[in-house]
Amino acid sequence: MHKIFRTAAVLVVSALTLAGCGTAAKVSQPVSGSWADIVAAANQEGSVTLYSTQAQAVLDQLKKAFESAHPHIELTVVRGIDSELLPRIGAEQKTHRGIGDVAVTTDEAWIHANENSDTAVPVRGPSFDAPAYRRPDAVIGGKFFTESAILFGFGWNTNLYPKGIDSAQDLLDPALRGKVGIVTPATSPTYIDYYDFIEKHYGGREFLQKLAANKPRIYPSTQPLSQAMASGEITAALMCNPMLPERAAGAPVGWNAGKYAWGAKWYGLALGTAPHPNAAQVLADFMVTRAGQQATSPGYGAALPGVDGALAIAQDVAAQNLAVTVGAGAEKFRNDWESIFH
Repeated sequence: MHKIFRTAAVLVVSALTLAGCGTAAKVSQPVSGSWADIVAAANQEGSVTLYSTQAQAVLDQLKKAFESAHPHIELTVVRGIDSELLPRIGAEQKTHRGIGDVAVTTDEAWIHANENSDTAVPVRGPSFDAPAYRRPDAVIGGKFFTESAILFGFGWNTNLYPKGIDSAQDLLDPALRGKVGIVTPATSPTYIDYYDFIEKHYGGREFLQKLAANKPRIYPSTQPLSQAMASGEITAALMCNPMLPERAAGAPVGWNAGKYAWGAKWYGLALGTAPHPNAAQVLADFMVTRAGQQATSPGYGAALPGVDGALAIAQDVAAQNLAVTVGAGAEKFRNDWESIFH
């Protein structure tokens, strides 16, 4: 458990450092003219900051692609987990001192809770109206747009466990005792939704009890879990994405969605306190262009069809079970999980 809090603390410090140590940026004003006017104003602003829970390798690709398409705008990326970034957005909203311009999260409950607030502003880019984007299926309240979708399955280190993982029950192998990685549901409702899915399809609460008896290691999010598996710190994982960048780089990792597929949509939003509101619109629009999707969606669900390496269409991913991920249901699930694994 100590490892969780140390890792989370590092993420917080990193986010603060990247975002200028909490110093609000000089605020520009949104342009109400044509899209060309917005782009011109964005170029004058010259920078844009993204808060995101997406994998660092994905965000690196997005930065490269965006700055190539918009060379006059520098993209700063602050990666974190929902339990860190969403309160930060709330604090900036409350104090009216914005640092972030655009955010990406999988927390659907938070999105619906903020649908009628000024936390986000309507997105304006022309790419949202492209027929292939399926705007009616992709945008909530004109503000929260489907950017992509994460797909979770079972992972393993191919050097340490060459026979691979086909089902959640395979993680109960005594040979994997102390060598399976899992993620705490305390850091995101999305993780609660995945555990709920696992219970429904792989043996209910009894499966989690058996998994706990196999002494898994607990991580704050899927990114450090995947890194631990690639390095050999753990041998297998209950909850990880397909890890295509890691595999392309030669990491000895395998992935299997299993018999039942699970996913969660990543939603983007242009923040109401954005100090660079025009660059925020340009970045949001770019994220749903084909170039933006090609940067973020290989190994994930894409918001456009025909993206090379995408494994699904994000708009077709099922909504989260809010009865479990919100309020009393979420609190009960986290408490039950804690009693099983700690």
